[in-house]
Amino acid sequence: MSESRAFCPRCGDAVPERSASDANDPLRPGAEVELCDSCYFEDFDFVDAPDRIDVRVCSRCGAVYRGNRWVDVGAEDYTDIAIEEVSEALAVHVDVEDVAWQIDPEQVDQNTIRMHCFFTGVVRGTPVEEQVTVPVKIARQTCTRCGRIAGDYYASIVQIRAEDRTPTTEETERAKEIANQIVEDMEATGDRNAFVTEVGETDDGLNIKVSTNKIGKKISNKMLEEFGGTVNDAETLVTEDEDGNEVYRVTFAVRLPPYTPGDVIELADDDGGPVLVRSARGNLKGVRVTTGERYEASYEEGNSPDARRLGDLEDAVEATVVTVEDDNAVQILDPETFRAKTVSRPDYFDPEAETVPVLKSRAGLHVLPDESDD
Repeated sequence: MSESRAFCPRCGDAVPERSASDANDPLRPGAEVELCDSCYFEDFDFVDAPDRIDVRVCSRCGAVYRGNRWVDVGAEDYTDIAIEEVSEALAVHVDVEDVAWQIDPEQVDQNTIRMHCFFTGVVRGTPVEEQVTVPVKIARQTCTRCGRIAGDYYASIVQIRAEDRTPTTEETERAKEIANQIVEDMEATGDRNAFVTEVGETDDGLNIKVSTNKIGKKISNKMLEEFGGTVNDAETLVTEDEDGNEVYRVTFAVRLPPYTPGDVIELADDDGGPVLVRSARGNLKGVRVTTGERYEASYEEGNSPDARRLGDLEDAVEATVVTVEDDNAVQILDPETFRAKTVSRPDYFDPEAETVPVLKSRAGLHVLPDESDD
C-alpha cells in the first residue's frame, strides 16, 4: 500500500504532516509549503530588531515625541524611556512559543544607551535563544509646550476688576487658585496645551494670561459663580497660523460687584435701614441691621443697587450691653464716647449677650451679627 507524504521543497526530505489548525493559521505565511527543520532554521529569525532607535526627548519636561506629537511618559530617567522604546520596536517570530526576554541597558555616553536584549523560546519543540543589541540615541529638544512657556505665549487674558472698588485679597487669591486648578485638571486628562503663562497684579486688579481661550472662559465663569458680577469678551487678531487661518487672542473682562459679603451699605431712597450684604451673586441679598429682616435687591438693581458703603464686619468693635429695653430696642455703651445709647434691636441679637459687635458710621450705631455664629 503506497503512503502519501509531504516533502521539503528544498532538500526533498520528508516532513511531518501539519495539523488542520496549523494549515489554516493566517499568522503563518506560506502555510501551503512546509520546510523541514533543517531548512526552516537556516532562514529563521527569532527577533526582528531595528539597527538603531532615535528618541526625541524634551530636555525641560521629559516628554517624548511619538508619531506626530509630544507625549508625557512619566519616566524617571532616559533609561526608562529607552527601555520602553526598544520594547515597542522589537518583534518576535510568530512561531515562537514560551517566549521570555530581558533587557540589560548600558549607558555609553550622555546621549547613547546600548540595549542588550536576551530572548529564549521554543520553536517546533526545539529551544532557541538569541541576543540582539540596539543602540538608542537620545536627542534633547524642546517640546511645543515648553517652547511656548519659555516664549511667554498666551492665547487668552483674564482681567479681574471690580465696580467702583479694587478686588479684595480673597477675590484675587481665589482667581489664582481657580486658574491653577483648571490647568491641573486639564493636564490630568492629557491636555499638554494647558498652562498659566503669567499672573500680574495691577493697581486696579489682576491679569491672568493663559494658554487657551477655553481656560480663560472657565476662569471667568467660575469667578462669576462664586462672587457674582459680569464678564465681557473681546477678540483681537494677532497672527495667522501655518495654514493661513486667523489666530485671535481673547480678553475676558470680569467685573465683580461693587459690594462683597460682609459689607454694610446704606441704600438710596430707602428708609428700611442699612443692609449687611450676604451675597452679591445674581441680585444682591442681605439682612437689615436694624430689624434682622432679609433684603433682596430688585431685578433691575441686580447686584449693584444705588447705595453707599458704611463699613464691613471687620470694622465692628465690641460694645457692652447695658439693658434690653423691649423687643425693638437695646441700650449699649457707645464704643467711642462710652455713653449709654439706645439702638435698634435686630432679630439676631442675643438677649443673654453681655457684649455685641457694633458698627458706628455716618448712619448711626448698629448691632451686627456675631461672625462666630455665621
